[in-house]
Amino acid sequence: MKKIEMTEAIVLARKSAKMSWEALAEKVGLSTTFVTSACLGMNSLKKEPAEKLCEALGLDEEVAITLQEYPNKTWDFTIPQDPLVYRLYEVVGVYGETIKEIVGEKFGDGIMSAIDFSLDIDKEENPLGDRVVITMNGKFLPYKSW
Repeated sequence: MKKIEMTEAIVLARKSAKMSWEALAEKVGLSTTFVTSACLGMNSLKKEPAEKLCEALGLDEEVAITLQEYPNKTWDFTIPQDPLVYRLYEVVGVYGETIKEIVGEKFGDGIMSAIDFSLDIDKEENPLGDRVVITMNGKFLPYKSW
């Protein structure tokens, strides 16, 4: 089974079960963001969480095995067309250099890990319009001199 087939099976089963990503993640015992990312093929799960996910959705062992396979983390490098994804692309385009400058000032020359990393998405209710709160938390990795 290919990752795309796995994703299609999971999305269909989740919709049929009328289960939210958050409810599925609770059954798996991992964060909503990470479980969703694994289901969409951009991360892998260990055996036990993969089996829990498949049990929760009534999916077979082939899906569980594919969930455990290492992903090929590639994506289309054209400008995204989906409005939400485009806005995130725009945020990095507008604020990326600013983020880099401030991280450099606070930590030194280096990068934020996307491996030792967590991402949380929350909703903040606001009378002027609800707010999307995205928290990225990555370990700082200094560049090495040699």
